[in-house]
Amino acid sequence: MARTDPVGTLKSLRKMVAVLDCFSQHQRSLTLADIARRTGLPKSTVHRLLASLREVGFVAQERDRERYRLGLRLFGLGATALANLEVHGEARPLVERLIRLSGEGVHVCVFDGRKMVTIDHREPDGRSADWVTTVTGSPVHCTGVGKATLAFQPEETVEAIVAAGLRRFTRSTIIKRDALLDELSVVRARGFAVDNSEHQPGIRCIAAPIRNAEGEVFAAISVSGAADRITPDRVEDLAELVVDAADHISRRLGWRDGGGELPILAADGIDPT
Repeated sequence: MARTDPVGTLKSLRKMVAVLDCFSQHQRSLTLADIARRTGLPKSTVHRLLASLREVGFVAQERDRERYRLGLRLFGLGATALANLEVHGEARPLVERLIRLSGEGVHVCVFDGRKMVTIDHREPDGRSADWVTTVTGSPVHCTGVGKATLAFQPEETVEAIVAAGLRRFTRSTIIKRDALLDELSVVRARGFAVDNSEHQPGIRCIAAPIRNAEGEVFAAISVSGAADRITPDRVEDLAELVVDAADHISRRLGWRDGGGELPILAADGIDPT
């Protein structure tokens, strides 16, 4: 029986991941030549990798057979991964109560190293995010959840986000490195982030970081709504609610900062532990 080469297997796996990483919400279909150029791999190697990925449903060929796109099986795996995230279950009661206390929509998002991925989104009327919006993710440099998370990441992570490009979405989007670093410093100092119509026109968002048991920020929770409803004079009050909810979720995940009782939601019957 032939012995498996673990080094060769790992190299092949990394190449497959590199192929999958070529696709994005802005480049949903690519040719073999496109993928070869982006990965730096020979076309013959890319063709072999695409054939393997297509066989297991990770990529699909379009009708003209010249272009490829991500396969539907990835959606199923993504749904399973999100459902199994501990934070998803621990945040659920806090999301419901934050909606009731704020009267605004609530998002819980995790940082995947490049973007924020929504794992829960609820509106006061009971609506939630559609699956495509959820798996697409959102940028970190101009969203409340993104800035609340990025502010507590290592310097190299922040620089990688900057190097990838700070895309402009609205006239308010921060697109300069120094301006972003200044903004992240403000977020760290006050403990929450504000998106003042930086990602979507007319939308204001207040977000706070969520920590794991080791104290690392890996996610964020936010309230968001129309800027003419979430006016500047409401920001501080909503921020208090959001920070309190984030701290409760963090404690439910095992984080201990040595602080005392969390006052706001504790009165609503939520056990922080």
